[in-house]
Amino acid sequence: MPKNTSTSTPPPRLSSGEMEQRLPSARSHALASGDLTRRDLVKAGVVGLAALVPAVNFMKAAAPAATAAAGQGLRFGVNYVPRKHWWYGWLDWDGQAVREDFEAIRELGMDHIRIQCLWPVFQPGINYVSSEALERLHELLDLAQSAQLDVEVAVLDGWLSGYAFMPAWVTPLATDTSHNVFIHPEIIEAEKLLFTAIGRSVGGHQRFLGFDLGNEIGVLQEMAGLNSAVTPEQADRWATTMLAHCLEICPGKFHVNGVDDSHWFSDIGFSRENLGRTGSATVVHCYAYWTGALDHYRYDDAGNLHLAEYMVELARAYHRDPQRAVWVQEVGTSEEWMPEAYMPEYASKLLQNAAECQRVWGFTWWCSHDINPAMKGFLSLEYGLGLLDQRNRMKPLGKALSGLFTEWRKHPPAEIARPVALVIPDRGLSKKSGSADWSLATQYMDLVKGGVRPAIVLESRVDDKGYLQSRGIEELIRAKVG
Repeated sequence: MPKNTSTSTPPPRLSSGEMEQRLPSARSHALASGDLTRRDLVKAGVVGLAALVPAVNFMKAAAPAATAAAGQGLRFGVNYVPRKHWWYGWLDWDGQAVREDFEAIRELGMDHIRIQCLWPVFQPGINYVSSEALERLHELLDLAQSAQLDVEVAVLDGWLSGYAFMPAWVTPLATDTSHNVFIHPEIIEAEKLLFTAIGRSVGGHQRFLGFDLGNEIGVLQEMAGLNSAVTPEQADRWATTMLAHCLEICPGKFHVNGVDDSHWFSDIGFSRENLGRTGSATVVHCYAYWTGALDHYRYDDAGNLHLAEYMVELARAYHRDPQRAVWVQEVGTSEEWMPEAYMPEYASKLLQNAAECQRVWGFTWWCSHDINPAMKGFLSLEYGLGLLDQRNRMKPLGKALSGLFTEWRKHPPAEIARPVALVIPDRGLSKKSGSADWSLATQYMDLVKGGVRPAIVLESRVDDKGYLQSRGIEELIRAKVG
């Protein structure tokens, strides 16, 4: 965006400490006793209280998640999209509708949901966090408790369903490439305040699974007029800083960076090294359309049916810890991409192939509900991505996945050995945004079509015999580069 040419004097910038001091103080009796209820937190001004109450007081009341992030077998969930009001429901709240949605999601056989906080709603001012939004978030987790659903909370949702939701206070600060949500120190401090506020409100909730930094927030790194030209080094520094902050305020929880596919198919924004080594798990989003798979293969070709498998194996290549898990956090399909009648078969084969990889944490389908067609402005395909319709009835795809997950809980899919590995360069994909580089992926799919289900190994690790042995790799096939 063009620089601000206004001649008016800007307001003085506030340090993090000054931000906290400007917010309401905690009630003295709550501070003295250490006995803080959720309503105490909200009434006191959550961010200000976060700066005043020792962390030990908060963590003493914190309960572990109802189900652990690991060690429970494959997890199955959905990205929750409220059938009533979409995520504008944070403003026009209907707890009964949310309760009904969660009951329908549980009927699908899901054990967790991922939810989205609209950033401008939760943090309309640089040092102002909405107590009403926090109250509604806590109520949502209470409703999830009733439905026995764990909740991953995506916070900095400046990007969601095709729209950028940026708080108004960001704009005057993000005026050039050196001042944006990933670099500007005041914006970063404000982001931390928001996470702290949410952590103080729901971090001890039994159903709080963990934080997702934001919904595909890397999109903002390439969006003209909204903080473009972020280098991988800057993006990585931001992600490392924010994930460390999440761990500090909510230790032991499942914190991730929910990126889109672009960083796995090009050398832009967050590096694959950072994505594979920070946070509690590595996230992949595996859409046939947005990854470009449909540009190369028919919807029922191996190149599409093994897309999630490829992305899981690519992510694992960047892991230092062989026990680190990969979360297939977004995967879905549309009748605009393939015949509706084929979608259940597509989903079953796609997930089966990915489930045969090692160390998959789980699958979280996009999404729970269709969007009400009366709500205008979304891309046409966004309206029909749900497993449930506007009356909370299972669609054919929902029934298929419900049956698949029920069967897998009884008889988990077996991981397969991968003695053959495709060797790829650590970096070297296209640096062009908006166009996925399939130069390596097509070679992987060629092997799959030839009957080989390969692992993937980075060039920098081909001489590490211990590493190769730990993954059961016996044969290396070098990818053609250039």
